[in-house]
Amino acid sequence: MIRFIVRRILWLVPVLLFVSLITFTLMHVTPGGPWDKDKPVSATVQANLNAKYNLDKPIWQQYLLYMNGVLHGDLGPSYTYQDRSVTSIILEGLPTTASLGGLAATLAVIVGVPLGILAATRQNTPLDYTALGFGTIFASVPSFVLGFVLIIVFALDLHAVPTSGWGKPAQYVLPVLTLGLNQAALLTRITRASVLDVNRQDFMRTARAKGMREALVVQRHLLKNALIPIVTVLGPILAVLLVGSLIVETIFSIPGIGRLLVQGITQRDYSLIMGTTLLYAFVIALLNLIVDVLYGFIDPRITYR
Repeated sequence: MIRFIVRRILWLVPVLLFVSLITFTLMHVTPGGPWDKDKPVSATVQANLNAKYNLDKPIWQQYLLYMNGVLHGDLGPSYTYQDRSVTSIILEGLPTTASLGGLAATLAVIVGVPLGILAATRQNTPLDYTALGFGTIFASVPSFVLGFVLIIVFALDLHAVPTSGWGKPAQYVLPVLTLGLNQAALLTRITRASVLDVNRQDFMRTARAKGMREALVVQRHLLKNALIPIVTVLGPILAVLLVGSLIVETIFSIPGIGRLLVQGITQRDYSLIMGTTLLYAFVIALLNLIVDVLYGFIDPRITYR
Protein backbone atom coordinates (compact mmCIF):
# COMPACT_ATOMS: atom_id res chain seq x y z
CA MET A 1 0.00 0.00 0.00
CA ILE A 2 2.87 2.38 0.76
CA ARG A 3 4.19 2.05 -2.79
CA PHE A 4 0.70 2.75 -4.14
CA ILE A 5 0.36 5.88 -1.99
CA VAL A 6 3.81 7.14 -2.97
CA ARG A 7 3.08 6.54 -6.64
CA ARG A 8 -0.23 8.40 -6.42
CA ILE A 9 1.40 11.31 -4.59
CA LEU A 10 4.04 11.54 -7.31
CA TRP A 11 1.26 11.61 -9.90
CA LEU A 12 -0.03 14.79 -8.25
CA VAL A 13 2.89 16.70 -9.77
CA PRO A 14 1.96 16.21 -13.46
CA VAL A 15 -1.73 16.66 -12.61
CA LEU A 16 -1.12 20.04 -10.98
CA LEU A 17 1.23 21.05 -13.81
CA PHE A 18 -1.44 20.21 -16.38
CA VAL A 19 -4.11 22.12 -14.43
CA SER A 20 -1.82 25.15 -14.07
CA LEU A 21 -0.92 25.13 -17.78
CA ILE A 22 -4.54 24.91 -18.93
CA THR A 23 -5.70 27.59 -16.47
CA PHE A 24 -2.83 29.93 -17.35
CA THR A 25 -3.44 29.52 -21.08
CA LEU A 26 -7.19 30.08 -20.83
CA MET A 27 -6.69 33.23 -18.76
CA HIS A 28 -4.40 34.81 -21.32
CA VAL A 29 -6.28 33.83 -24.49
CA THR A 30 -9.51 35.29 -23.11
CA PRO A 31 -10.02 38.86 -24.37
CA GLY A 32 -9.37 41.62 -21.86
CA GLY A 33 -6.91 42.07 -19.04
CA PRO A 34 -6.57 42.96 -15.35
CA TRP A 35 -6.49 46.69 -16.08
CA ASP A 36 -9.70 46.76 -18.18
CA LYS A 37 -11.97 48.36 -15.59
CA ASP A 38 -14.77 50.91 -15.53
CA LYS A 39 -12.15 53.65 -15.33
CA PRO A 40 -9.26 52.40 -17.47
CA VAL A 41 -5.77 53.57 -16.56
CA SER A 42 -3.55 55.53 -18.91
CA ALA A 43 -1.14 53.80 -21.28
CA THR A 44 1.86 54.86 -19.20
CA VAL A 45 0.39 53.53 -15.95
CA GLN A 46 -0.67 50.31 -17.68
CA ALA A 47 2.86 49.81 -19.04
CA ASN A 48 4.32 50.32 -15.56
CA LEU A 49 1.85 47.86 -14.05
CA ASN A 50 2.62 45.27 -16.75
CA ALA A 51 6.33 45.64 -16.03
CA LYS A 52 5.74 45.35 -12.27
CA TYR A 53 3.77 42.09 -12.60
CA ASN A 54 5.84 40.65 -15.51
CA LEU A 55 2.87 40.93 -17.88
CA ASP A 56 5.07 42.57 -20.50
CA LYS A 57 7.03 39.35 -21.02
CA PRO A 58 6.10 36.49 -23.41
CA ILE A 59 3.42 34.15 -22.10
CA TRP A 60 5.74 31.18 -21.80
CA GLN A 61 8.17 33.24 -19.72
CA GLN A 62 5.34 34.51 -17.51
CA TYR A 63 4.30 30.90 -16.87
CA LEU A 64 7.81 29.79 -15.97
CA LEU A 65 8.28 32.75 -13.62
CA TYR A 66 4.97 32.02 -11.93
CA MET A 67 5.68 28.29 -11.51
CA ASN A 68 9.13 29.09 -10.13
CA GLY A 69 7.41 31.18 -7.48
CA VAL A 70 4.93 28.37 -6.74
CA LEU A 71 7.80 25.94 -6.16
CA HIS A 72 9.11 28.36 -3.53
CA GLY A 73 5.72 28.70 -1.86
CA ASP A 74 4.85 32.05 -3.46
CA LEU A 75 1.53 32.21 -5.34
CA GLY A 76 2.27 35.72 -6.52
CA PRO A 77 0.84 39.15 -5.72
CA SER A 78 -2.83 39.93 -6.08
CA TYR A 79 -3.76 42.49 -8.75
CA THR A 80 -6.98 43.38 -6.95
CA TYR A 81 -5.52 43.63 -3.42
CA GLN A 82 -2.15 45.05 -4.42
CA ASP A 83 -0.82 45.28 -0.86
CA ARG A 84 -1.36 41.55 -0.21
CA SER A 85 -0.10 38.27 -1.61
CA VAL A 86 -2.36 35.54 -2.92
CA THR A 87 -0.94 33.15 -0.31
CA SER A 88 -2.05 35.38 2.58
CA ILE A 89 -5.47 35.92 0.99
CA ILE A 90 -6.04 32.17 0.58
CA LEU A 91 -4.83 31.40 4.11
CA GLU A 92 -7.27 33.98 5.45
CA GLY A 93 -10.27 32.58 3.55
CA LEU A 94 -9.38 28.88 3.84
CA PRO A 95 -10.68 28.31 7.40
CA THR A 96 -14.07 29.77 6.48
CA THR A 97 -14.41 27.67 3.33
CA ALA A 98 -13.21 24.54 5.15
CA SER A 99 -15.66 25.04 8.01
CA LEU A 100 -18.55 25.64 5.59
CA GLY A 101 -17.63 22.56 3.55
CA GLY A 102 -17.09 20.45 6.66
CA LEU A 103 -20.48 21.33 8.12
CA ALA A 104 -22.19 20.73 4.78
CA ALA A 105 -20.40 17.38 4.37
CA THR A 106 -21.47 16.33 7.87
CA LEU A 107 -25.06 17.23 7.06
CA ALA A 108 -24.92 15.33 3.76
CA VAL A 109 -23.54 12.16 5.36
CA ILE A 110 -25.75 12.04 8.46
CA VAL A 111 -28.87 12.69 6.37
CA GLY A 112 -28.14 10.97 3.07
CA VAL A 113 -26.59 7.65 4.16
CA PRO A 114 -29.09 6.68 6.92
CA LEU A 115 -32.03 7.83 4.81
CA GLY A 116 -30.83 5.74 1.87
CA ILE A 117 -30.38 2.68 4.09
CA LEU A 118 -33.84 3.05 5.64
CA ALA A 119 -35.41 3.53 2.21
CA ALA A 120 -33.75 0.38 0.83
CA THR A 121 -34.54 -1.82 3.81
CA ARG A 122 -38.16 -0.64 3.72
CA GLN A 123 -38.67 -0.69 -0.03
CA ASN A 124 -42.06 0.34 -1.43
CA THR A 125 -43.21 1.82 1.87
CA PRO A 126 -44.16 5.46 2.58
CA LEU A 127 -40.67 5.99 4.03
CA ASP A 128 -39.11 4.76 0.78
CA TYR A 129 -41.30 7.03 -1.33
CA THR A 130 -40.49 9.99 0.93
CA ALA A 131 -36.76 9.34 0.60
CA LEU A 132 -37.07 9.03 -3.17
CA GLY A 133 -38.99 12.30 -3.29
CA PHE A 134 -36.33 14.01 -1.19
CA GLY A 135 -33.55 12.60 -3.36
CA THR A 136 -35.24 13.59 -6.61
CA ILE A 137 -36.27 17.11 -5.63
CA PHE A 138 -33.13 18.32 -3.88
CA ALA A 139 -30.78 16.63 -6.36
CA SER A 140 -32.55 18.43 -9.22
CA VAL A 141 -32.66 21.93 -7.74
CA PRO A 142 -29.46 23.96 -8.34
CA SER A 143 -27.78 25.31 -5.22
CA PHE A 144 -28.27 28.95 -6.17
CA VAL A 145 -32.03 28.41 -6.63
CA LEU A 146 -32.27 26.55 -3.32
CA GLY A 147 -30.31 29.33 -1.62
CA PHE A 148 -32.70 32.04 -2.78
CA VAL A 149 -35.72 29.94 -1.79
CA LEU A 150 -34.32 29.41 1.71
CA ILE A 151 -33.59 33.13 2.01
CA ILE A 152 -37.17 34.01 1.05
CA VAL A 153 -38.75 31.47 3.41
CA PHE A 154 -36.53 31.56 6.50
CA ALA A 155 -35.07 35.06 6.36
CA LEU A 156 -37.56 37.36 4.63
CA ASP A 157 -40.82 35.67 5.66
CA LEU A 158 -40.04 34.05 9.01
CA HIS A 159 -37.15 36.36 10.04
CA ALA A 160 -35.56 33.35 11.71
CA VAL A 161 -31.95 33.61 10.48
CA PRO A 162 -29.72 36.25 8.85
CA THR A 163 -29.03 36.24 5.13
CA SER A 164 -25.32 37.02 5.11
CA GLY A 165 -22.12 36.87 7.11
CA TRP A 166 -20.19 34.14 8.86
CA GLY A 167 -19.09 33.53 12.43
CA LYS A 168 -22.32 33.21 14.43
CA PRO A 169 -24.29 29.94 14.64
CA ALA A 170 -27.39 31.56 13.14
CA GLN A 171 -25.36 32.55 10.09
CA TYR A 172 -24.42 28.92 9.42
CA VAL A 173 -27.95 27.65 8.87
CA LEU A 174 -28.82 28.82 5.36
CA PRO A 175 -25.38 28.31 3.70
CA VAL A 176 -24.96 24.83 5.19
CA LEU A 177 -28.47 23.78 4.15
CA THR A 178 -27.98 25.22 0.66
CA LEU A 179 -24.70 23.41 0.16
CA GLY A 180 -25.47 20.19 2.03
CA LEU A 181 -29.02 19.26 1.03
CA ASN A 182 -28.15 18.82 -2.65
CA GLN A 183 -25.36 16.35 -1.85
CA ALA A 184 -27.46 14.66 0.85
CA ALA A 185 -30.10 13.96 -1.80
CA LEU A 186 -27.46 12.48 -4.10
CA LEU A 187 -26.09 10.30 -1.30
CA THR A 188 -29.62 9.11 -0.48
CA ARG A 189 -30.21 7.86 -4.01
CA ILE A 190 -26.79 6.21 -4.33
CA THR A 191 -26.99 4.57 -0.90
CA ARG A 192 -30.47 3.24 -1.60
CA ALA A 193 -29.41 1.76 -4.95
CA SER A 194 -26.27 0.19 -3.48
CA VAL A 195 -28.09 -1.36 -0.50
CA LEU A 196 -30.87 -2.72 -2.75
CA ASP A 197 -28.29 -4.32 -5.04
CA VAL A 198 -26.46 -6.03 -2.17
CA ASN A 199 -29.72 -7.06 -0.52
CA ARG A 200 -30.63 -9.13 -3.59
CA GLN A 201 -27.39 -11.16 -3.52
CA ASP A 202 -27.35 -14.89 -2.71
CA PHE A 203 -25.22 -14.53 0.43
CA MET A 204 -27.89 -12.26 1.95
CA ARG A 205 -30.56 -14.92 1.43
CA THR A 206 -28.20 -17.52 2.92
CA ALA A 207 -27.58 -15.39 6.02
CA ARG A 208 -31.31 -14.97 6.59
CA ALA A 209 -31.94 -18.67 5.94
CA LYS A 210 -29.54 -19.53 8.76
CA GLY A 211 -31.84 -17.70 11.16
CA MET A 212 -29.51 -14.78 11.78
CA ARG A 213 -31.21 -11.74 13.25
CA GLU A 214 -32.02 -9.01 10.75
CA ALA A 215 -29.97 -6.43 12.64
CA LEU A 216 -26.88 -8.63 12.41
CA VAL A 217 -27.52 -9.37 8.74
CA VAL A 218 -27.64 -5.66 7.99
CA GLN A 219 -24.62 -4.83 10.13
CA ARG A 220 -22.27 -7.68 9.17
CA HIS A 221 -23.21 -8.34 5.57
CA LEU A 222 -25.40 -5.67 4.02
CA LEU A 223 -23.70 -2.43 5.03
CA LYS A 224 -20.15 -3.67 4.68
CA ASN A 225 -20.66 -4.77 1.08
CA ALA A 226 -22.72 -1.71 0.17
CA LEU A 227 -20.07 0.76 1.33
CA ILE A 228 -17.83 0.55 -1.75
CA PRO A 229 -20.13 2.52 -4.13
CA ILE A 230 -20.97 4.95 -1.33
CA VAL A 231 -17.31 5.67 -0.54
CA THR A 232 -16.58 5.97 -4.28
CA VAL A 233 -18.96 8.89 -4.67
CA LEU A 234 -18.18 10.28 -1.23
CA GLY A 235 -14.76 11.47 -2.41
CA PRO A 236 -16.07 13.70 -5.22
CA ILE A 237 -18.94 14.84 -3.00
CA LEU A 238 -16.54 15.94 -0.27
CA ALA A 239 -14.41 17.70 -2.89
CA VAL A 240 -17.47 19.54 -4.17
CA LEU A 241 -18.46 20.58 -0.67
CA LEU A 242 -15.00 21.63 0.45
CA VAL A 243 -14.02 23.60 -2.64
CA GLY A 244 -17.21 24.01 -4.61
CA SER A 245 -18.90 26.69 -2.53
CA LEU A 246 -18.30 29.52 -5.02
CA ILE A 247 -21.95 30.34 -5.63
CA VAL A 248 -23.04 29.78 -2.02
CA GLU A 249 -20.31 32.04 -0.63
CA THR A 250 -21.27 34.73 -3.13
CA ILE A 251 -25.00 34.51 -2.35
CA PHE A 252 -24.53 34.70 1.42
CA SER A 253 -21.54 37.10 1.40
CA ILE A 254 -19.24 34.60 3.12
CA PRO A 255 -15.56 35.65 3.13
CA GLY A 256 -14.20 32.34 1.86
CA ILE A 257 -12.02 31.21 -1.02
CA GLY A 258 -14.95 30.61 -3.34
CA ARG A 259 -16.03 34.22 -3.13
CA LEU A 260 -12.43 35.31 -3.69
CA LEU A 261 -12.24 33.20 -6.85
CA VAL A 262 -15.41 34.78 -8.21
CA GLN A 263 -13.97 38.23 -7.50
CA GLY A 264 -10.68 37.22 -9.10
CA ILE A 265 -12.42 36.07 -12.27
CA THR A 266 -14.47 39.28 -12.40
CA GLN A 267 -11.40 41.47 -11.89
CA ARG A 268 -9.15 39.29 -14.09
CA ASP A 269 -6.79 38.78 -11.16
CA TYR A 270 -4.51 36.19 -12.75
CA SER A 271 -2.55 35.29 -9.63
CA LEU A 272 -5.67 34.89 -7.50
CA ILE A 273 -7.32 32.68 -10.14
CA MET A 274 -4.22 30.50 -10.46
CA GLY A 275 -3.73 30.15 -6.72
CA THR A 276 -7.32 29.13 -5.92
CA THR A 277 -7.52 26.79 -8.92
CA LEU A 278 -4.33 24.98 -7.92
CA LEU A 279 -5.64 24.65 -4.37
CA TYR A 280 -8.92 23.19 -5.61
CA ALA A 281 -7.12 20.72 -7.87
CA PHE A 282 -4.85 19.61 -5.03
CA VAL A 283 -7.78 19.06 -2.63
CA ILE A 284 -9.75 17.06 -5.20
CA ALA A 285 -6.76 14.85 -6.05
CA LEU A 286 -5.97 14.32 -2.35
CA LEU A 287 -9.54 13.32 -1.50
CA ASN A 288 -9.61 10.85 -4.40
CA LEU A 289 -6.39 9.33 -3.06
CA ILE A 290 -7.92 8.97 0.41
CA VAL A 291 -10.97 7.24 -1.08
CA ASP A 292 -8.77 4.78 -2.98
CA VAL A 293 -6.86 3.94 0.19
CA LEU A 294 -10.11 3.39 2.11
CA TYR A 295 -11.12 0.66 -0.35
CA GLY A 296 -8.54 -1.71 1.10
CA PHE A 297 -9.83 -1.21 4.65
CA ILE A 298 -13.47 -1.71 3.65
CA ASP A 299 -12.93 -4.76 1.46
CA PRO A 300 -9.82 -6.92 2.17
CA ARG A 301 -10.18 -8.52 -1.29
CA ILE A 302 -8.96 -5.27 -2.86
CA THR A 303 -5.17 -5.12 -3.26
CA TYR A 304 -2.88 -2.34 -4.47
CA ARG A 305 -0.44 -4.39 -6.48
